[in-house]
Amino acid sequence: MRTRYSRWDGTQDPLGPDLSAGDLLEEMSGELLSGQGADAALSRLIRQGMRGRFSGLDALRARLRQARRREQERLNLEGPLQEVRERLDEILEDERRALSFKAEDDARLREQFLDSLPPDPAGAIRELKDYRFVDPETQRKFDQLLEWLKEQVLGSYFRNLTQGMRGMSAEDMQRLRDMLAELNSMIEARDRGEPFDFDGFMQRYGEFFPGNPRSLDELLQDMARRMAAMSRLMASLSPEQRAELQALAEEMLGDMDLAFEVDRLASSLSGMFPDMPWGDPALAAGEEAMPMQATVDALERMSDYEQLDRSMRADYAGASLEDVDEERLRRTLGEDAVHDLRRLKEIERALEKAGLVVRASGRLQVTPRGARRLGERALIRVFERLRRDREGQHDARRAGGLAEPTGGTRPWTFGDTGSIAVQRSVFNAVVREGPGARPRMRPDDFELVEAETRTEAATALLLDLSFSMPLRGHWVPAKRMALALHALIEGRYPHDKLYLIGFSDYARRMRPEDLAATGWERVYGTNMQHAFNMAGRLLAQHPRATRQVIMVTDGEPTAHLEGDEVFFSWPPVPETVQRTLHEAMLLARAGVTLNVFMLEDTPGLQRFMERLARLAGGRVFQTKGEGLGEFVVRDYVSRRAS
Repeated sequence: MRTRYSRWDGTQDPLGPDLSAGDLLEEMSGELLSGQGADAALSRLIRQGMRGRFSGLDALRARLRQARRREQERLNLEGPLQEVRERLDEILEDERRALSFKAEDDARLREQFLDSLPPDPAGAIRELKDYRFVDPETQRKFDQLLEWLKEQVLGSYFRNLTQGMRGMSAEDMQRLRDMLAELNSMIEARDRGEPFDFDGFMQRYGEFFPGNPRSLDELLQDMARRMAAMSRLMASLSPEQRAELQALAEEMLGDMDLAFEVDRLASSLSGMFPDMPWGDPALAAGEEAMPMQATVDALERMSDYEQLDRSMRADYAGASLEDVDEERLRRTLGEDAVHDLRRLKEIERALEKAGLVVRASGRLQVTPRGARRLGERALIRVFERLRRDREGQHDARRAGGLAEPTGGTRPWTFGDTGSIAVQRSVFNAVVREGPGARPRMRPDDFELVEAETRTEAATALLLDLSFSMPLRGHWVPAKRMALALHALIEGRYPHDKLYLIGFSDYARRMRPEDLAATGWERVYGTNMQHAFNMAGRLLAQHPRATRQVIMVTDGEPTAHLEGDEVFFSWPPVPETVQRTLHEAMLLARAGVTLNVFMLEDTPGLQRFMERLARLAGGRVFQTKGEGLGEFVVRDYVSRRAS
């Protein structure tokens, strides 16, 4: 397989061409059907991603931790001072070697001067500025050291300002001082609520900011990130090392006449961005010395890793994926990580745009269309397991004969059979390909001739909502079966009627989308009597239809109605059993077929079902797991075909 990559330009589909909103909803179905809710399901999907399709936040955080660990293993916080000392010691050693070959008194005085230099690099450099080395090459090395130190110090406080600093003229340094002074004045004017000219500032000093910031806030945030990293370096050193490095930085900034403006700016930025890691010590395990600027670069990246991990962890109130800084992620992990993040941000929007979920009152909920899509996916899996191409063809052998065309068409979906509407299917392909193109048929182009049967079926599906259903692992398969049956009837038998009834202590009507919302109910009672009664009243509205009740349960009846109140008893009392059987017999006398699917084989449940089958003529089946969906769908289709 060949894959092509291109830089993100904002026009690509973050989900990609091979990933649909339906795929996302299907991936969330486990949590949805187990009653955890759409928000929990979406959160799990965003964190874990889809195996083989895209990575989630957990994978991005793992990459961040690895990058941070590698940074820590390389970072040597003592490196800046160590490198300065080594270079300075080499210069002094060269000078002492040159003096050892001279017999003049001046050479001995120079040696005494070198021996009396302060031990810290800043003090030694301060004394050596007025010293003329006897060896011209050593003098050149010392001058280079001073220039290098100025670059390192300035680059540690300001990223990118040292580009081209070598050979900076006095006029260039004056422009740098003027820029910092004007920037500080602009900050103070804004703090006072006075107008300021940011655009004019950028026209005058834009060469110092190659990132081309679009606002004063953007410019200051970038500078604050750099200065905060410098403050972390200082805070990570021992008091003695901190004093040495601080003195060295002040010495170099003083030479460039920048110390005052840099101090003003640092003070302003620390107050404007207090959430940045000002003065937070960092851990490091590296041994190789790094220049001061490279060390601050590493600390700035460390801060990026930490901030990104914090925003991805989302363990604070109001956390959102929008809090993850894309530019920071691009700097640390690259463009592919930004693409992954944008795809994760797009998941909820894609689901809402497809009409599969909606956020109401702050909660994410599955829509009726989303429930229908879940059912279609569940039905596809059922048909894939059945492996019967002719499943679903149901010749109506009763009065009225076969299905008759209605004059309309309907889109073909996986598993559908029937007559293809050739003209409409070809028309769809031509419209999609455009004029002049050679049409090539795709599955989405096909439509079937819509047919109407002269028979009608009405079904009441009774789902046990008692707490034992999830405890025994039956709840999710039962929900998948219900959604698959709903999708089958709505898509293939549009004139049939399906009623969903859930029952625990009471029975209640349910909508398909309710199956993807709340789960079981923490109440006592399995009130089959009320469920049978409600089913009978609903099915009575279809006197000419073929009527049936499908009940899915894992326990015997333990509750019944006494007036409007529920009576519960475990073990069940005879009255509960008798009232339940009475309602079942009323259904049978009305011509309603009872189909009961037992999910357990306890002795009490078996005894009750034997009596139900004998007295009400019901059919009792025992099945578990995903086989429940196959059993119910196959039975429904076979009965509609008979």
